[in-house]
Amino acid sequence: METPRILLAAGASGSGKTLITCGILQALVNCGKKVASFKCGPDYIDPMFHSRVIGTKSRNLDMFFTSPEITGYLLEKNAGDCDISVIEGVMGYYDGVGGISDKASAYDLAASTDTPVIFIVNSKGMSVSLAAYVKGFLEYKKNSHIKGVILNQMSPMLYPRMKKLLEGELGIKVLGYVPKVEDCVIESRHLGLVLPEEIPELQKRLAKLAGILEQTLDMDGILEVASGAPPLKKGELKDPVFSFRLPKKVRIGVADDEAFCFFYQDNFQLLKEMGAELVPFSPIHDSALLEDLDGMLLYGGYPELKGRALEENEGMRRSVKEAIQNGMPCMAECGGFMYLHEEIEDMDGTLRKMAGVIPGKVFRTPSLKRFGYITLEETTGSFLGEQKIGLIPAHEFHYFESENCGSDFHASKPMSTRGWDCIHGTKRMMAGFPHLHYYGNPGIPKAFLEKCLEYQKEREKVNEK
Repeated sequence: METPRILLAAGASGSGKTLITCGILQALVNCGKKVASFKCGPDYIDPMFHSRVIGTKSRNLDMFFTSPEITGYLLEKNAGDCDISVIEGVMGYYDGVGGISDKASAYDLAASTDTPVIFIVNSKGMSVSLAAYVKGFLEYKKNSHIKGVILNQMSPMLYPRMKKLLEGELGIKVLGYVPKVEDCVIESRHLGLVLPEEIPELQKRLAKLAGILEQTLDMDGILEVASGAPPLKKGELKDPVFSFRLPKKVRIGVADDEAFCFFYQDNFQLLKEMGAELVPFSPIHDSALLEDLDGMLLYGGYPELKGRALEENEGMRRSVKEAIQNGMPCMAECGGFMYLHEEIEDMDGTLRKMAGVIPGKVFRTPSLKRFGYITLEETTGSFLGEQKIGLIPAHEFHYFESENCGSDFHASKPMSTRGWDCIHGTKRMMAGFPHLHYYGNPGIPKAFLEKCLEYQKEREKVNEK
């Protein structure tokens, strides 16, 4: 399948990948291209910025969550009707699992999907040393897949000489530069970038950035690199669980507001394909759960920033607790898991009352807790009461800790002897800090939806009496 595509990578975090990716996306949209965008790795926030530019949902591609074949399938599926796909890399280009491998790195994704890479270099404080820096990345792997370079924070006066140097000595195409643009900077907070809606005049900033990049980048050259990508191999989902379909639709409430906003769009798509109708609700603004729900999903976000609003909505807190106690299936991750506790400490240090499903409180810590990829395995019984579904790839990233993390699963760090028990698992609930990508183990959505259908039938029997 012909799929023009590029991956924008860098030598380290903080090199300007997200800003430049958004600027290039906007420039492509400005010239009438239909664009698909992706984020390499598990990050939720960068795709939100992509989506603001291209007007459709961005996706994640993660080589720890999914096999090379499934990763290729998701790329092909989501890029099929677009003129070009732009993938934003993660961390340093070769940085992968465990800090000692390139597994799940941006390089791993580029190699697996045979995607040409444009390498972004933070040029601040360098001149001739740029050649040595770029040369190292080009030659570290026999086929680096790097087909071009963009020089970030580069002086317009120095750029022509650096372009001549790099192209002459390394034979790599230099596709332009990005000058320092302070009023287009995207701010950060404890979980990464701030959310798009928190940035004043974001669209105006991105329009200005795109206007600059249209002048300083070789957009025709970038399109030429993308068009040179080999055809994608047609992927297929060999696991028969992917073909599972419910005999009847179930209605799943999905918490979606300022406090709960971390979603993998492919999770939603797989749930829909398996027979779910997804119904958004707000734990901040709605007074209670919607009627006729067969299940509930509480994904991650920033409940610690909205502690007061969540606490003041006593009706919703009570509704969530009663629904779960009455048997409604629920899956909760990270921020959603925090919401199910009796109390959480907000960013001001104030303890706020939450849903009260899980005894104990959640408190803030000064550093990241249990950061990175993990593999989950059931330790007490089975997943949502079903037969064991096997290993589950997952990811944790949180500055908060719980007095009651659960112990029904064991998390193992890849390429390490470290591990810990986590997650509250019952026949109708799975709640813990880990984030899950359903394509990593399709038994997750299957088991959850079967429990939702079971709950639906129970309610129908009660209503008949």
